[in-house]
Amino acid sequence: MTKQSILGRIAQLAKANINALLDSAEDPALMLDQMVRDYTASISEAESAIAQTIGNLRMLEQDHAEDVANAEDWGRKALAASRKGDELRASGNTTDADKFDNLAKVALGRQLSAEQEARTAEPTIASQTTVVDQLKQGLDAMRGKLNELSSKRDQLIARSKTAAAQSQVMNAMKSIDLLDPTSEISRFEEKIRREEAKVLGQQELAASSLDAQFEQLESSDKEVELEARLAALKLGTAPSKAVTSGE
Repeated sequence: MTKQSILGRIAQLAKANINALLDSAEDPALMLDQMVRDYTASISEAESAIAQTIGNLRMLEQDHAEDVANAEDWGRKALAASRKGDELRASGNTTDADKFDNLAKVALGRQLSAEQEARTAEPTIASQTTVVDQLKQGLDAMRGKLNELSSKRDQLIARSKTAAAQSQVMNAMKSIDLLDPTSEISRFEEKIRREEAKVLGQQELAASSLDAQFEQLESSDKEVELEARLAALKLGTAPSKAVTSGE
């Protein structure tokens, strides 16, 4: 995977509008599970690619550091050879002095080559460093999106369970409303009231019948008394009148 494709993939995933995707999903929970799997796989893939990119950058940095060190080393060798040539020339040994001067030139040539290689690598190292920084930031953004996805999935599952529980309660309440046990109780209560009223009526009727019997008994006693007095009257043994006060 090239740097550009890595950056493009990371940018695409990091900028994904999760809410919009969920709004268009037929089953948001399943889509979130799939997105979590896709993001996890993409992050793993990106981590591997970024690790390789970082590894390449570190190799470039090591090569650059080695070129810089070589340039400095060849510079020291050139200086040492030049000084040795000056010493030999000062002592009249021009032949050996020329040899050391030539060695100094060779060392300077190596120094120039090392410096050139170091300078050539510096723009690449700078651009690769920028790319690595962007990749790291993008990877952090992807991890943040993955956390957001996981959180939304957990929230959605919790909300789904709550909605299911509420639906069960509402269905149970509808069933209760349809059966309406209070109406059955009311009918049973009305039946009891009618039975109680019937008993009251029977009690009242019984009381009325008893009163009539006593009245009939009293009427019979009076009739007997009248018959007795009549018989006494006929025999001339009518009971004497009660003496009134004042006679």
